[in-house]
Amino acid sequence: MRIAIGGIRHESNTFSPLYTEYADFQRLYGADALADGAAGLAQNEGFALVPTMVAYAYPGGVVRAEAYRRLKDELLRGLEAALPVDGVYLDLHGAMHVEGIGDGETDLSQAVRDLVGSDVPISVSLDLHGNISPTLVANVNALTALRTAPHRDGAETRQRALWLLMRAIREDLDLRPILIKAPLLLSGEAVMTGVEPARSLYARLPAMTQEPGVLDASLLVGCAWTDGPYTTASVITVGVEDDSAALEQARSLARDVWEARHEFRFGHDTATPEEAVEQAMSAPEAPVYLTDSGDNVTAGGAGDTTYMLEALLAQGAQDAVVAGLFDPEAVQSCVRAGEGAQVTLSVGGKHASERHASERQGPLTVTGRVRRVGRGVQDLPGAPTMATLDCDGVALVVCTDRRPFTDRASIEQAGIDPHQQKIVVVKQGYLFPDLVDHAPRVIMVLTPGATDLQLDRLPYRQVPRPIYPLDRELVWEPA
Repeated sequence: MRIAIGGIRHESNTFSPLYTEYADFQRLYGADALADGAAGLAQNEGFALVPTMVAYAYPGGVVRAEAYRRLKDELLRGLEAALPVDGVYLDLHGAMHVEGIGDGETDLSQAVRDLVGSDVPISVSLDLHGNISPTLVANVNALTALRTAPHRDGAETRQRALWLLMRAIREDLDLRPILIKAPLLLSGEAVMTGVEPARSLYARLPAMTQEPGVLDASLLVGCAWTDGPYTTASVITVGVEDDSAALEQARSLARDVWEARHEFRFGHDTATPEEAVEQAMSAPEAPVYLTDSGDNVTAGGAGDTTYMLEALLAQGAQDAVVAGLFDPEAVQSCVRAGEGAQVTLSVGGKHASERHASERQGPLTVTGRVRRVGRGVQDLPGAPTMATLDCDGVALVVCTDRRPFTDRASIEQAGIDPHQQKIVVVKQGYLFPDLVDHAPRVIMVLTPGATDLQLDRLPYRQVPRPIYPLDRELVWEPA
């Protein structure tokens, strides 16, 4: 029995001033596309996996139409060459927005269904920040999503999607996915699965799958920074034949999510930039991590706003680092000046978005000494990709790309030991696991930007209305 594997993963931020291009996608083929133990799992169950292409790009702006078409065509050609197959596994995100097309997962799933026909089962793995359309659910037979935020269960989720597909093929099951969309807009930072009420809601999912007739259950909080017609929280269950049990479980969970809508809280303390710097400077702990949540590159932010840098310099912060700032021109200026040189630069603010009024912040002029120019260990050989500039007690890391500093090693690659700092600023929302596990204190800074956590400041145009919290006087029952 043969299963084809493919996918295109992207979390698109429609408020970003940048676009995601074809070159931004990494493309995996052959054994590289069979990650997370999939090959061993399939072999143990008597299945052969046929990889086509799995493409993924870091969260960013809307995907260019031409980039998506090229990726889609390549995936479909690989799938056509693999036919006949007994099933298809699609590795998706759930919040890909394509220029001129809209919801990418809907378009891709329709194309795959048209190619393989109505009798071949399709299973999909998703990020819990996916915005799910009814058409996507209608096009496939099973869907399952991550259950942790910050994410720790990618391999487990992909294996679960594959297991659902193999079971459907082996047992000739008529899988029935159920989708209930609650009119609820949530930022990912308000739904950390180790914090209530998300902790208890997500803890219910494994028990739901033990109910007779329910094979899987997922809760997707959606991606609030993808302004689209399907941007809501979603509950998905997978039933078999008589789907009444799966429907009732989905309704129960959706009802409880809605009832808890007032209780969702950020998993870290929050503050304005000025308040955050003041609190960090006076805190007994070190280092104190400040997350520049409005310019979160891991959710599609441009990565070049300077609110936090400006606040640190204005308050005379010492032993502080800003990791990092997207500014290729600043990197080149540091390279030309050389290590040890004194430079005055205009940094950041070069990608101010007309889509977000409060993000129109220009560059900031700084003077400092070039401490280091170089590359990260994952960078391809060539010109330096990072430079570290010492500015009156603040180490500023400028980069040639929208680089996420999600672990201690990535900060060390810039020549900085985060353990020796008083303040570490990263362009994230909640901290990624390696940082949060070693952070004595974290403050989530409510900065403006394309990933603004104050959702009422964002210029929504496409989300379904009414929707909470944009429309607070709203009564809803799961249909």
